[in-house]
Amino acid sequence: MKNENRNEEAVSPVIATILMVAITVVLAGVLYVWASSLAEGNTDGNLALYAFSGKDAQGTPGAGTDDNLIMVTMDQGGDINWASISVKLSVDGAAPVTCDNPGGSGGVCGLVEFGTTDDQVWSVGDGVTIIETGTNVCGGDCTIDVTITDTREGKTIDTTNGVPAE
Repeated sequence: MKNENRNEEAVSPVIATILMVAITVVLAGVLYVWASSLAEGNTDGNLALYAFSGKDAQGTPGAGTDDNLIMVTMDQGGDINWASISVKLSVDGAAPVTCDNPGGSGGVCGLVEFGTTDDQVWSVGDGVTIIETGTNVCGGDCTIDVTITDTREGKTIDTTNGVPAE
C-alpha cells in the first residue's frame, strides 16, 4: 500500500518534461520580443554616426559681402550626397539661414568644397568653407552655429556650436 501512495503523489516524467519544454519556449519567446524591441528602439534603423569639426576660416570678416566665415570638416561618417544635405548658419544667435550647397547660388551664404571635389558627396576628410555671397552676414567678431541636416530623413546630422569668426 505504501508504494502505491508514493506513485500517486509524484508527477510522471513525461508530464514533467512537457512542462519544462513549455516553460522554456515561453521564456525564449518573451526574451526574443523584449530584445527585438530594445534593439529597434535604440538604433532607429540608422547606424550611420557622423562627426564634424568647425574652425575659423582664413581672413577676417569685415564690411564686405564675400568673406570666408568658417570651415567645417567631416571627421567621421559615411558618404552623404550633396543633394540630400542642408547646411544652416546662425550668426550670434540670430535666426538660421540656409546656405547654398557647392555649385548653388542665390543665398546669403554658400559652401565651397575642399578635399575631394569631383564626386558629388561629402566624405570623411572633405570639408566646406562657408562664405558670404552678396550679404554681410558677419561684420567683425561673431560666433557661428552650423546645423547639418539630412533632408531625406528630416534629421539633424550634426550641430557645430560657437565657432568664432575673427
